Amino acid sequence: MRSTLLRTGRHLALAAAALSLAACSLLKPADKAGEGDKGTTATTPSGETATDSRDVPTVRLITAQTPAIRTYRKIGARHIYNKYANRIYKGKLPPLVYAVVVVETDIDATGKVTNVTFSRTPSHAPEVAPMIAEMIKAASPLPSPGKLGGHTYVDTWLWDRSDKFQIDSLTQGQRSR
Repeated sequence: MRSTLLRTGRHLALAAAALSLAACSLLKPADKAGEGDKGTTATTPSGETATDSRDVPTVRLITAQTPAIRTYRKIGARHIYNKYANRIYKGKLPPLVYAVVVVETDIDATGKVTNVTFSRTPSHAPEVAPMIAEMIKAASPLPSPGKLGGHTYVDTWLWDRSDKFQIDSLTQGQRSR
C-alpha cells in the first residue's frame, strides 16, 4: 500500500513538473522573427499603417541591479543622508522596524527626480510613504547619473518609530535583540 502511494506521489510530482515546464513555453513570445528590428509596420483592420516602435518603452523601465546601479544607489542615498543628517538613525536598527518601504525613484539624465512610486508600503503606517516621497523630491536633484542616464532605481527605506530612517544601500544593519 505504501509503495503504491509513493509511486502515485512520484507520478503526480512528475506530472506537475511537466506542466510547469509546458507553462513556461506559453510565456515566451510566439514571434521571434522581428527581435533584431527597431520597429515593425503593420496594417490595422481599418487599413491604416501602425508602427510598433520597440525603442520607445510603453512602461517605466526599472533598471537592473548592475554594479553601476548599485553604486549610484549608494551615491543617491548618501545625498539624501547629507540632506537629512538629523533624521538618520545612528547605529544598528532595532530588530523590528516600524516600516519597510520599497521606493522606486525615477530620475532624468541630470539627476532631477521626476517621480517617486512605491512597490511596497506598510498598511499599518500609511503616513510613512508620503513623507518619504516628499523627502526624496525635496532632495532633488540627486547627483548626476552620468552615463547611466535617466532611469528608475529601487531602494528600501527602513523607518523607525522615532521618524528616523536608514536606506538599505547604506544601512548599518539590525540588532538581533
